[in-house]
Amino acid sequence: MKTILLIDDEQRMLDLLELFLLPHGYRCLQATDGQAALDLFQKENIHLVLLDIMMPGMDGWEVCRKIREQSTVPVILLTARSNTSDVVKGLDEGADDYITKPFDERELTARVRAALRRVSDEYEPKTIQEGPFTLNLDSYSILYDTHEVRLTMKEFYIIEAMMQRPNRTFTREDLLQVAWEYDTYTEVRTVDSHIRNLRDKLKKSDFPIDEILVTVWGIGYKWK
Repeated sequence: MKTILLIDDEQRMLDLLELFLLPHGYRCLQATDGQAALDLFQKENIHLVLLDIMMPGMDGWEVCRKIREQSTVPVILLTARSNTSDVVKGLDEGADDYITKPFDERELTARVRAALRRVSDEYEPKTIQEGPFTLNLDSYSILYDTHEVRLTMKEFYIIEAMMQRPNRTFTREDLLQVAWEYDTYTEVRTVDSHIRNLRDKLKKSDFPIDEILVTVWGIGYKWK
C-alpha cells in the first residue's frame, strides 16, 4: 500500500483529499503545518507528497526544498494560484507536478497515479551492499535486517564513502572533504559530532553500529 503525505493548513482540504484517495487504496497521513509534515516525513515511509503552497509560517516552497534535501519522493503542489511564476518557483524547488484548486477527484487521482508510475518505471533503487547493511542511494536511508533509518545529507555522505571502501581508515580531514566539500569554515572536529550523532541514531534502531563503525584512535574512522 502506497502512503501519501497530505500537507495543507486547512483541515477541510485535508479531509477532502483523503476522501478522494482512500477508495483507491492509498494510505493517507495528514499535516497542517510544514514542521509537522517534515517530522512525519522522517518517521514514515512516504511514497508521494501532496503539498499546499500557501501556508503560514513555513510555506510549501520551503517544505518542498527541505524534502528534496533528503529524498527524491514525488511532490505534487496544490495551489489556488495560476500565476506562472509561482508554478515555476515550485518546480525549481524540486516539485514534480502541480494541481490548481479547485480540482476534481479524477484529476487528482490521475496525477497521483502518473507520478507514482514515473517513479516505479524509472529504475530499481540504487543501493550499496556491504555485509548485512544496504545503503539506499535514492531515499538516503540505510537498512539493516528489518530496520530502516533515514539519514541527513552529511550522515549519508559519510556512510556512503566508508561503505564503498570498507576497512579503509578515513581521517577526519577525509570525511570533512567528503561531506562538506572543502568548506574551510567547518571545524575538523565537527566530524566527531556527526559520527557520534550517527552512532546514537543507529543504536536506537538496533543497528550493531559499534561493531561496524569503529574509531581508529589518533587517525579517524572506518567501516569494518
